[in-house]
Amino acid sequence: MTAEQVTRHERKERTRRALLDAALRLLADRGFASLSLREVTKQAGIVPTAFYRHFASMEDLGVALVEESMRTLRGMIRAARSAPASSAGIIRASVRTLVEHVRAHEDHYRFLTRERYGGTGTVQRAVAVELRLFSRELAVDLARFEGLREWSTEDLNMMADLIVTAMLGTVLDLLEARPGDTDAVAHIQRTAEKRLRLVTVGVPGWRSDG
Repeated sequence: MTAEQVTRHERKERTRRALLDAALRLLADRGFASLSLREVTKQAGIVPTAFYRHFASMEDLGVALVEESMRTLRGMIRAARSAPASSAGIIRASVRTLVEHVRAHEDHYRFLTRERYGGTGTVQRAVAVELRLFSRELAVDLARFEGLREWSTEDLNMMADLIVTAMLGTVLDLLEARPGDTDAVAHIQRTAEKRLRLVTVGVPGWRSDG
């Protein structure tokens, strides 16, 4: 690749990044369905016709935002994998990591949760698919823990779904908390740990009907 081609590629990537960032800023307090192409391109500082050099449609832009937001979520899980080996240590460290990631990437988490619960069409379906894949990846992770190695795939998937649901509830609570309200965040963190302990407390005695 020549220097000219590299420069052209970098310019294209910068413009694509500007469109994604512009969309996230505009989505701070509303759903994706209300967003227009002209709004996004104006916010990004480009002409509307240039949009189609990067995305086939607004729905394509929305799906790209979903994929990017899910990479943030997967990054959180990777960080949590380094948690201590004990169950209590894993839960405490995982919740702490979740809180830190939500605060660092509020725009992504706000977009994901809003489209998950109140979105429509292609973008909402993309969120549902990505969260299902995320849950299945988590189930594979769970299989490495003592007490879960003999569980069936169905039971591991069920537990992973419960954890993801609990995690999304915590994300919503954090997004609704007032910025700087440390007492509220501490309460949310304690509640999140209890939720996860509640999910895991039945593990030793669980026997699948199958």
